[in-house]
Amino acid sequence: MLATPADYEDFALGFSLSEAIIAGAGELESVDVEPALAGIELRIRIPEARAEVLDARVRQLTGRTGCGLCGAQTLEAAVRHPEAVAACEPITVEALHTALAGLKARQTINTVTGATHAAAWAGNDGSVMLVREDVGRHNALDKLIGAMLRTGVDVRAGFLVVTSRASYEMIMKSATVGIGIIAAISAPTALAIALAGEANVTLIAFARSEGHSVYTHAARLQTLPSPTRSIAQ
Repeated sequence: MLATPADYEDFALGFSLSEAIIAGAGELESVDVEPALAGIELRIRIPEARAEVLDARVRQLTGRTGCGLCGAQTLEAAVRHPEAVAACEPITVEALHTALAGLKARQTINTVTGATHAAAWAGNDGSVMLVREDVGRHNALDKLIGAMLRTGVDVRAGFLVVTSRASYEMIMKSATVGIGIIAAISAPTALAIALAGEANVTLIAFARSEGHSVYTHAARLQTLPSPTRSIAQ
């Protein structure tokens, strides 16, 4: 993988879960971080039965930053269809705007470099709980998923915000671990919309302070009624 050298354990766990290599965090037996001449090696130990399954779908190419499917040998291996996500708590438009502002304030690497994506987990009120950054949008999401699982975050109580387009792979990874609401600041792809609809995921795109578009399962994004104003007689 071409990735930003940080949050290695989160990346190892998140990638293993979002790619359905393991079924739960407890199956990641160990992660050894080994500096190498040209980068970093993550040596991940998983149960033997999982390793045998992985051998059947091994990737032969280096994973780039621009495509989360690079190296998959067949379309079947690349295009997975996760089970439908269980019901999750709805959020408000106000919470979405709160999360967007909070994420921007916590993109520390991007503030310095202007060259990284970010993925954030926000509570139902929009408060940003976790942020991970990476030069690759898929890596940022994998690191966030790993951090969420390592800290025991409830994926049914909150939502995901990403600073990239909503591609098929981002929906696939999120749905695999049970995330039901995804907001992206850029556009969705047609395949992402189709998968989100199939997987019971609420997909919000073009999420900005001035507006947003909801493509699937819109009932989970609610608008609070305007407060009434009483006039003294």
